[in-house]
Amino acid sequence: MSDTRGLLIVLSGPSGVGKGTVRAAIFKNNIYNYVYSVSATTRQMRPGEVDGVDYYFTSREEFEELIEEDALLEHAEYVGNYYGTPIRAIEDNLSKGHDVFLEIEVQGAMKVRERMPDGIFIFLAPPNLNELESRITGRGTDNQEIIYERMQKAREEIDMMKHYDYVVVNDEVDCAVNKVNGIIQSEHLKVSRVVDQIKLQIHNYFQKGE
Repeated sequence: MSDTRGLLIVLSGPSGVGKGTVRAAIFKNNIYNYVYSVSATTRQMRPGEVDGVDYYFTSREEFEELIEEDALLEHAEYVGNYYGTPIRAIEDNLSKGHDVFLEIEVQGAMKVRERMPDGIFIFLAPPNLNELESRITGRGTDNQEIIYERMQKAREEIDMMKHYDYVVVNDEVDCAVNKVNGIIQSEHLKVSRVVDQIKLQIHNYFQKGE
């Protein structure tokens, strides 16, 4: 599909919902050859994370330089840390026909929607708020004050799901992965995405016979 622009897929949802876990499971096999867009952040690296794979971990000063250079598709400050999406690699991959996969916070996703409204926006929701709090607490990386902030923010973010195209409840990771993959592949089959290719094939067929 090198002659067709790829899809921008935005997976988003409240902190602690399991965005990273679902994304990692999708890319473990990556049967559809998505390209993962690595975001930049100023937050501290968590155990098991790898710089340049999970995030580009930068200083606050380095991040603010990226903002000044307009090198980010979006950026947001969340619970005292910056998060942002470098734009150049995204555009390069989309133009080559690759589907580009973003895993970002809700605030950032809304900014991407403003700049690239043709993207596919998927909201990953928790089964319930008790489960969400349990997941955040289970990380063991946040104190009670931060956990409270994240839960308050989650309530606001869940209300934002109305601005997304799809909602996937992350009750079981494998199930969520199958649903996300199914959404993306269904989008590729939309008439609006394939009609011009089919028309061109028909045109070329009859031109050949003249």
